[in-house]
Amino acid sequence: MKAPRLTALLALLAGLAVLAFVLAGVPPAGTGLPDAGPASVAPRATPAAPAAPAAPRPAANPSGLPEVRASELPAEARQTLALIARGGPYPYPRDGVTFGNFERILPRQSSGYYKEYTVSTPGEADRGARRIVAGQAGEKYYTPDHYSSFKFIAEGK
Repeated sequence: MKAPRLTALLALLAGLAVLAFVLAGVPPAGTGLPDAGPASVAPRATPAAPAAPAAPRPAANPSGLPEVRASELPAEARQTLALIARGGPYPYPRDGVTFGNFERILPRQSSGYYKEYTVSTPGEADRGARRIVAGQAGEKYYTPDHYSSFKFIAEGK
């Protein structure tokens, strides 16, 4: 490794070490801060485990599409809704990938706004045709026919 690259790498590592100390609340050695010993150190609260982010709640159907109550969806779709609410784990590798909305049935949004999730279909050898598409604002849509039609999912109903 050449000397300038090595110097830059060492400077970066030193900066990261200082940042780690600052974030941990520990003064780095040689800062001249007095150490009054462990008796003067206030106990720290143990940080709580990070809470799962709450899914945004859509106020109303933003699409004008027909609605279906979540309670009226097939059991497999309700299971997929529960997985989405928990953030996974998802049974299919393609769950959570960007849905392109190429059919232009859902409201137009920027690329990456919608994610798709598989609703398993009993008796199908593959993923089947059923999906739930979720928008970043929390709205969700059900398609029983692989994006030929959609219904807005009225959650909590």
